[in-house]
Amino acid sequence: MKALVALILLVQLPIHKAVPAAPPAPLGCDDPESVAAAEVAVNYINGHSHHGYKFAFNRIKDIRVIPQGPNNDIIFLELDLLETVCPILSPTPLANCTVRSFAEHAVEGDCDVKLQKVDGTLSVLASKCHSHADSSEDILKVCPDCPLLARLNNTEVLGTVSAALNDYNSKTTDSYLRLLEIGRAKIQYHPVHSVVAEFAVGATNCSAEDAKANAGACQLLPEDQSNFGFCTAVMVKRPSQGLQVDCQLYGHQVPAPHIPLLSQDTSAGLVPSAVGFTNHNLGLSHNNPVASESSSSEILRSMLSAKSVTNRAVADAAQHDKVPRPVGFVPLPPPCPGKIRHFDI
Repeated sequence: MKALVALILLVQLPIHKAVPAAPPAPLGCDDPESVAAAEVAVNYINGHSHHGYKFAFNRIKDIRVIPQGPNNDIIFLELDLLETVCPILSPTPLANCTVRSFAEHAVEGDCDVKLQKVDGTLSVLASKCHSHADSSEDILKVCPDCPLLARLNNTEVLGTVSAALNDYNSKTTDSYLRLLEIGRAKIQYHPVHSVVAEFAVGATNCSAEDAKANAGACQLLPEDQSNFGFCTAVMVKRPSQGLQVDCQLYGHQVPAPHIPLLSQDTSAGLVPSAVGFTNHNLGLSHNNPVASESSSSEILRSMLSAKSVTNRAVADAAQHDKVPRPVGFVPLPPPCPGKIRHFDI
């Protein structure tokens, strides 16, 4: 009889269904894990860019994490970067590179990056970036007398670079330098008409003296002897004329594996008139050679997919959340975009 009563009581006990565990809370744009991923991404971007200047981390606009298994996540980042004063070929560490000020006509980079985190180690699978200079209207509102960025194929800019390089080569006793690319330039008309140009150079296999006979035969040094540098030229045209040139050579640099010092489309060795005017643009689209990513355009499609998955995860978490909430309560999303570290464009 006691066994029968116990059986009846057991049958009457409520059956508790297992409630699936809510997914972990989404990362916020200023979480330490997010910032660490952004820093890895920026170092990768600078390491695979071959034109213009190094870019610094300014803000995380969005982050999405897709779990792949235990201790294995795919991370998608949308980043805002700002141009620094350090040329891309400079050996100066990014941490020591000053972000170019707003009044200097700042340039912003927008990047989408796909990373993988396995057992706490981050690696970049693919990245896609473009950049743009701030609008002239924004600069003139803050600094009405500040000169604006000039097109790099402007005749005054090209003339200044050509004159500056000729002047430097005529006075040096070291290697003859050739133009790699013009980085940026500005023209001021009042109160003094002047041109300021910044440009990258490379040492050739000729001395400056040898080049006087046949400069066209001088070739850039091979990679195992390479020596690149950067010059700034200031040409005053009115009321009086003058030219000042300052060049710094960096010495031989050994590139990291899979990262050539200069890409194949560099303007190395071309005369100034043949140099283009797109170097303000951080035109970078790169896939890690060890990754399976077939195209950097996949980053954008994957980012949209990641947002969909994350939204479903948040909805599932809300569905299993049995804690009473006030009427009209809406859970706050993770704080994105993140804080601005320098300034907004």
